[in-house]
Amino acid sequence: MPSHTFSVNGKSVTVDAPADLPLLWVLRDLLGIRGPKYGCGIDVCKACTSHLDGRAVNPCVVPVSDAAGKEVTTIEGLADGDTLHPVQEAWLDQDVAQCGYCQPGQIMAAVALLKKTKNPTDADIDEIANVCRCGTYFRIREAIKKAASMM
Repeated sequence: MPSHTFSVNGKSVTVDAPADLPLLWVLRDLLGIRGPKYGCGIDVCKACTSHLDGRAVNPCVVPVSDAAGKEVTTIEGLADGDTLHPVQEAWLDQDVAQCGYCQPGQIMAAVALLKKTKNPTDADIDEIANVCRCGTYFRIREAIKKAASMM
């Protein structure tokens, strides 16, 4: 079985896994990282959204071989020690979460948006295609705007 070395949340890891194994299963099953959630497995719900070299990706459809030599960031690696990322702070301030299942992916998508768009419009925010079954989209939008003002 091939070995794959990459960084996860700032720590180098090497895993033995088939090259085509989805990165989500490597993160969850082999590395015990539970933030990225399994929802659909076909890049639709985006509950697993994480970052690969700073870009939002859905590890349910990214083979582990694509992570070789790169940096993977999950919700667990977003905060700086005990200091939450501004998006995480805004999520709490706006009381976004209901069930919470989609929230790690929502937050990671919002962080990626704010990296490229400092002052997003409603249309920019609406381009985030992460599904929230609880329907907290209004609070998500408000949290993203608040985080933008904090950054």
